[in-house]
Amino acid sequence: MGIRVDEIGFGGLKLLQDTESFCYGVDSVLAADMCRVKHSDRVLDLCSGNGAIALIVCARYSPEHVSGLEIQEGAVDLARKSAELNGLSDRLGFVCGDAARIEEYYKASSFDAVVCNPPYFEKGRGEGCGEQVKDIARHESSAGLADFFRAASYVLRRSGSFYLVHRPQRLTDIMLCARETGLEPKQLRMVCPHSGDAPNLLLLKCVKGGGSELTVLPPLAVRNKDGSYTEEIDRIYQR
Repeated sequence: MGIRVDEIGFGGLKLLQDTESFCYGVDSVLAADMCRVKHSDRVLDLCSGNGAIALIVCARYSPEHVSGLEIQEGAVDLARKSAELNGLSDRLGFVCGDAARIEEYYKASSFDAVVCNPPYFEKGRGEGCGEQVKDIARHESSAGLADFFRAASYVLRRSGSFYLVHRPQRLTDIMLCARETGLEPKQLRMVCPHSGDAPNLLLLKCVKGGGSELTVLPPLAVRNKDGSYTEEIDRIYQR
């Protein structure tokens, strides 16, 4: 295990990362940016990994409390140390646990918002890298897409928001899971590597018990043709 401390911006946040494990990427930053919460809100980060999303949300929006749920003990340990390093331990905590057993860790209707950057590949689909830690981060293990939606619906109060970053290939499954768990899709945005490219990520906001009307936002391009980040990405990163 090679641990490094990365400065990730957002007011000088520092994030502990294991260089031999799965490091955070632009999808985590986009999920955190989408998760617009109030100071009075309680927020749950499902599949919190090393805590990147939870840290950014906590520092950027200053909600009442942020909790991260992650199945891998090593990632939870790093996330807790990052919270302490940034002086956020009083408002930011992490639980090692399985989203499929959400009732063991949290009470029903106890959060105002849930954000989730889950494993993108179904169990048995996609290529594994042969490293267990990375494979668990990429592939659904004990919990799958339906479990993440069920967990979010369980902990959210009525009219609470669920923010998800995922792959467009899973969009049909995502929409089915959303309706089945009472999380109505309200905003959808596709993310493209460059303007005009096919999207490789999607950002979805659902509302528990919301009305049936979906707004599709203009696509977000990550990079310009010359490889530099787009103006909107620079804004999201607060550069």
